[in-house]
Amino acid sequence: MAGNVYEWVNDWYGETYYSNSPANNPSGPDSGDERVLRGGSWESAAYELRSANRYRLPPSQSDNSWGFRCATSSP
Repeated sequence: MAGNVYEWVNDWYGETYYSNSPANNPSGPDSGDERVLRGGSWESAAYELRSANRYRLPPSQSDNSWGFRCATSSP
């Protein structure tokens, strides 16, 4: 998660979402204009390399230091 690329996550960004979110596995608002990027990339400073880092950007933007992770639930 830290040091490869910032990770696009499925969550929409909500400025105040976490003040009223579920305690377990909050998934973000149902809609929005910006998605969440987490982590850091190969071009980040050392203090940015943590999964708690959270940024917001329109999903139409791109950069070679942003990516996504393919995952699946266990059967």
